[in-house]
Amino acid sequence: MNLPELTAFAVEVVDSTIAGLPDEIRELAEKVPVHYQSQPHETVQAEGFDTDILGFFTGQPYSTEFQSNHPAPSQILLYLDNIWAWTGREITGFKEEVHLTYLHELGHYFGWDEEDLAARGLD
Repeated sequence: MNLPELTAFAVEVVDSTIAGLPDEIRELAEKVPVHYQSQPHETVQAEGFDTDILGFFTGQPYSTEFQSNHPAPSQILLYLDNIWAWTGREITGFKEEVHLTYLHELGHYFGWDEEDLAARGLD
């Protein structure tokens, strides 16, 4: 499957995921842009991240975003070719992993770990 097709599926999943969030979380999540790329850019790799990561949050976490002059805006990057490969190139698994990876990266924005996500029913 090519990147435009994967992107269309991923946008649908992320939009649905955001729509299903509790109101107070959804309102903030809607403000965090999501970018869809095939794989991590070399600058992400230069920071020590593996080439096969599924997603990446960059910018200031919500709890500190007004306390710092961080030069980059908060954003979520989803690496669709990596997710596609991770799920064995199967569309149902791809959609599930996009959902989970988006929530994981959104958790970074809120400063949450996996346990915090689970406590909120977002795992």
